[in-house]
Amino acid sequence: MNPIISAVTERIKARSAESYPQWLAMTKEMEQAGKGRSQLSCGNLAHVVAANCAQEKSAILDFLHANIAIVSGYNDMLSAHQPYKYYPDIIAKALAEYGHTSQVAGCVPAMCDGITQGQPGMEMSLFSRDIVAQATAITLSHNAFDATLLLSICDKIAPGQLIGALSFAHLPTAFVPVGPMGTGISNDEKVNVRQQYAAGEVDSTALLTMECQAYHSPGTCTFYGTANTNQLILEAMGLMLPGSAFVPPTSELRKVLTEETACRIAAAANQQSSQYRPLYEVMTAESLVNGLVAWLASGGSTNHSLHMVAIARSAGIILTWDDISDLSDVVPLLVRMYPNGPADINAFQQAGGVPTLMKTLHQRGLLNTNVKTAFGEFTDQMTTPSLQDGKLVWSPCADSTDSDVICTPEITFNPTGGLKVLKGNIGTSVIKVSAVAKQHQHITAPAKVFRCQNEVEKAYKQGLLDQDAIIVVTHNGPAANGMPELHKLMPILGNIQKKGYQVALVTDGRLSGASGKIPAAIHITPEALRGGAIGLIRDGDMVELNAITGELTVNADLTARSAPIENDIPAFTFGRNLFANLRKQVSSADTGATIF
Repeated sequence: MNPIISAVTERIKARSAESYPQWLAMTKEMEQAGKGRSQLSCGNLAHVVAANCAQEKSAILDFLHANIAIVSGYNDMLSAHQPYKYYPDIIAKALAEYGHTSQVAGCVPAMCDGITQGQPGMEMSLFSRDIVAQATAITLSHNAFDATLLLSICDKIAPGQLIGALSFAHLPTAFVPVGPMGTGISNDEKVNVRQQYAAGEVDSTALLTMECQAYHSPGTCTFYGTANTNQLILEAMGLMLPGSAFVPPTSELRKVLTEETACRIAAAANQQSSQYRPLYEVMTAESLVNGLVAWLASGGSTNHSLHMVAIARSAGIILTWDDISDLSDVVPLLVRMYPNGPADINAFQQAGGVPTLMKTLHQRGLLNTNVKTAFGEFTDQMTTPSLQDGKLVWSPCADSTDSDVICTPEITFNPTGGLKVLKGNIGTSVIKVSAVAKQHQHITAPAKVFRCQNEVEKAYKQGLLDQDAIIVVTHNGPAANGMPELHKLMPILGNIQKKGYQVALVTDGRLSGASGKIPAAIHITPEALRGGAIGLIRDGDMVELNAITGELTVNADLTARSAPIENDIPAFTFGRNLFANLRKQVSSADTGATIF
C-alpha cells in the first residue's frame, strides 16, 4: 500500500482518538438498547401501523421480521429524484416475499443547484445539507425501524442524508441510486453555446434550446458534477451495491438492483446473522480515505472538500484540507469526464464504472483493504452486476474498456489528483487544477474586486475585464450569504481567457463540479465577513496564484488596512430570512461549513 495513503489514514485516526470513540460509544449504546420497536409502548406501535393493511400490521408487530425505514428525497422536479416516486412500492414488494416490511419514514427537502444558479435560492443551497441531515434524524427518531435505505443523489441531499444517518449508525444503512439520464448533446457544444450567450453572440432562445437538449429526461445530469461525485464516492465507501451507482434508470438491471438492495438490507438487520452490518462498521477512517482517493482519482467536485469534512466529523472523524491535499499529491488522475475531459458519466459507466476504477486504484496500492461494505467485503467492490437469464449475478470487473475515460494499468492522465490547498497572506483555499492547462496554473495579475457575480457580469459586458486580471469576489462565504456557487462566472472568465488574457478567480464562495479550465482559488477561509484578508484586497493589488507551489498571496501590506464598514442590508427575501441564525453559527469552510 502507498505509504502516504497509510500515513494519512493513521494521522486521521490519531487526530480522532478522542472524538471517534465518543461517537462509537453513543452508537453502541443505541444498539445495545435492542430492537427499536421493542421499546415502543402499545400506543406507540398502534400509531406506527395504523395506516397499514392487516398483513403489513402483522409483519411489523412481529419483531422477528425487519421493518425498513425509507428516507426519500423524492420530488418530481429534480430529474435525478423523480424516479424515486416508484421506489417505495418496488422495495415493499421485494421485502414482502420474505415477510419483511418497509415504511417511508419521511421525505427530506431536495433542491437543485442547477435550478437556483444565480437566483436567491442559491443562498440556501449549502445550508440545505444540514437541514436534510436534521430531517433525516427526525424521520428515524420514531425508532420503529431495523435498517435504513437512503434515497438521494444530488448535491447537498446525499451528504445530508448520510450525516443524519450517522446519528443512527447502529442501523444497517445503504443508499439506493437511480442512475444517469441518457447522453444529450456534447459537453463541448454546451460550453460553446454558453460562452456565445455570455458574449452576446446568441440569444436566450438558442441558449434554452441547448440547455433542454442537455437536460432532457429522468436521471442525473450527465456531466461529472457534485451529484455524480456523490454517487461515485458513496459506492467507493461501500455504502451501496457494487456497480450500481450509474446503471441507467430505465434499465431492468436498475429495478433488480433496487430489489436486491432491499432484501440485503433486511438480511443485514438481523443481529443474529453473519450478514449483520450496522453503519458504524462501514463508516471508518479507512473507508473515508477510500472515498477520498476515488474522488481525487476521478477529478470530482470541489464541493466535497466541504462535504467530506462535514460527513467525517459527524462520525467523530477529524478530516482536514491538508489530509486531502497530501492524498492528492500521490493519487493520480485516472478518469477523464467533463469538466476534466469531453466524456460524460455514461461513457465512464461503459468503460467499467466504479468497480473498474476501484480495481485500478487497488492495483496501484492506493486503497485501504481492511474495510467492510454495507453488504460484503472490500473485494466485492471490484465486481460488476449483470442479468443472466433474468437472475442478478456479479462478476469480477475487467480493466477499462476505454482508456480515454478510465486509465488502463499502463496509463496515468496526471500524476496527481489535481486538488490542492493554497495558502498565503490571503488565507487558505482549495483549487482544482485537473482541467487547468499548465500555463494557467501560475498567474500574477492585478486584482479586480467585486462583491457578487452579478457585478462581474456587468463589468464584463461593459468591456472592463479585457485584460490580465485576478477576479476577486468577496463576501460570498457561508456566514455572509450561505456560500452560493458562482457558475455564472465560468462562461465569462472562459471568454476572457479565450481572448488570450491571463485570468483567475479568487473567492470565498463556491464553484463545485463546474470547476474547469479557469484557475479558481475557492472556499477561502477566513471569509471576508469574518475578517478574512480577502476582504482587504483592493483593485490593482498584485495577486499571485501559484497552484504548482500551493501559494496564494497579495503583494500589499494588509496590516495597514481595515475592512470597509458594512452597510449592506442582509438579504431576507425569498425565504432567506429563515436562515439568518444559520449564517451566524455556520463553521468555516475548512471545517465543513456546517452548523453542527
